[in-house]
Amino acid sequence: MTESDLPVVQLTPGRWGDPAATTEIPEAALAALKHLGVRRTAASVPEEPAVEGSAPDVLVELLGADYVKVDGETRWAHTRGYSTPDLLRSRAGDRADMPDAVVFPGSHEDVLAVLRACSELRVAVVPYAGGTSVVGGLAPDRSFVAVDLRRLEQVGEIDAVSRTVRLEAGVRGTAAEAALKEHGYTLGHFPQSYEGASIGGYAATRSSGQSSAGYGRFDQMVVGVTVATPRGTIELGRAPMSAAGPDLRQLWLGSEGALGIITSVVVRIRPRPVERFFEGWRFADFRQGLDAIRRLAQDGPLPTVLRLSDEAETAVNLADPEVLGGASGVQVIVGFEGTATAVRRAAVAEVLADEGGEPLGEEPGETWRKGRYRAPYLRDPLLDEGALVETLETAGFWSKLPDLKAAVTDALVESLSGTPPLVLCHVSHVYETGASLYFTVVCAQADDPVAQWRQAKTAASTAIAAAGGTITHHHGVGTDHRDAYAAEIGALAIESLQAVKRVVDPNNVLSPGILLPESATAER
Repeated sequence: MTESDLPVVQLTPGRWGDPAATTEIPEAALAALKHLGVRRTAASVPEEPAVEGSAPDVLVELLGADYVKVDGETRWAHTRGYSTPDLLRSRAGDRADMPDAVVFPGSHEDVLAVLRACSELRVAVVPYAGGTSVVGGLAPDRSFVAVDLRRLEQVGEIDAVSRTVRLEAGVRGTAAEAALKEHGYTLGHFPQSYEGASIGGYAATRSSGQSSAGYGRFDQMVVGVTVATPRGTIELGRAPMSAAGPDLRQLWLGSEGALGIITSVVVRIRPRPVERFFEGWRFADFRQGLDAIRRLAQDGPLPTVLRLSDEAETAVNLADPEVLGGASGVQVIVGFEGTATAVRRAAVAEVLADEGGEPLGEEPGETWRKGRYRAPYLRDPLLDEGALVETLETAGFWSKLPDLKAAVTDALVESLSGTPPLVLCHVSHVYETGASLYFTVVCAQADDPVAQWRQAKTAASTAIAAAGGTITHHHGVGTDHRDAYAAEIGALAIESLQAVKRVVDPNNVLSPGILLPESATAER
């Protein structure tokens, strides 16, 4: 099975993924949890959500009663995202952050009409498609209406000469791949949220997928973007590249709904790969593995997938938790897609061997590929057992990565000293000048696990800034990273974005408090 064969999954509040695809924790992992002090706690039973919210009458007039929902079930299903604090609060029945209403526009023009009406009424709006945010991207600073884009699900006609296609924002990633597969193409974008995420979310957060070494980040795939704002439509992308002023496509990519709602994008596509091959390599330690993948990133050849797990993650092996503690050193996964991959495989093998790598064959590569989407399903049973498990990520230049990794790890261990954590790390996105670092943290839950993680995340964010990393590589800003983002880019840059927001969103109704500090973006 490949990613193109995965179905669209309808997510449910409080648990990740397909409700039918449950995962049990292996006995070896349960034993390891006990060593971390994890003890199963009584399961929380969420209260019934509020029966009914409210929506301005004008929204019913614009869309029809069938596409404006105020019932508790619909509102609850659009509450927050899928960070661990989100899940813990949902499990506890915390009804804060519920939208007052959910609207389902069916076209770009519908979205425009909703935004104009809500702007006139000073009603905040937040776009919602897959709902997979892990940084508070669906919870603004005040009451709001959720704009569910699922009806914007058109896959446009493929331009086979230019190899592009227009995708509406509500198209789920799995649905896009299935549609492209019928014509022999792929988008090549497979983030870990792939089962639930949407095209609009990819664009609004600058998503990055597992095959970024070969296909690029999502923002690198986008050649055109259409945005609805309270003041009208913005359409960008007359040509693949242009010297006609700043590339404004990049202003809206990553804007997280704060500057408008992305309703469609034109993206670059590629032929479906004829060959796929994944394999593993072992290196003595993280620094040696880092030098090896840096050489590939800088001097080539680059495989389609390039991933380095540190010693702890290699031992735990999240892709196959049945095997715990059986590996030493660090593991590199390389994947190849396309045609005639044997030549590239041989060239990559030569580099890795020259850097001291030991080939492990196809088994670890295929185990990782097949278990790639299994790892997120482990979080729910881990939470059930009383473990706190969460992730965070950053990126930096190659020269800073070792110190950045050490600083974040130390900050997490120190801030969670009352519940000593296991901290795992991997590199999964590489560039000529640097790479990402992705951390997974597991420890025993404290009495208030939400506050426990907030303290740890604050410590990690402070360490990231001090060590010269960025606050996020691909998760986005949301509300969780808003203040750190402002500190990272500086006051003048924030004011520049606020100036754009005042033009396109004069009444500050677009995702208030998400991405940008609301106090500085309010109507003047």
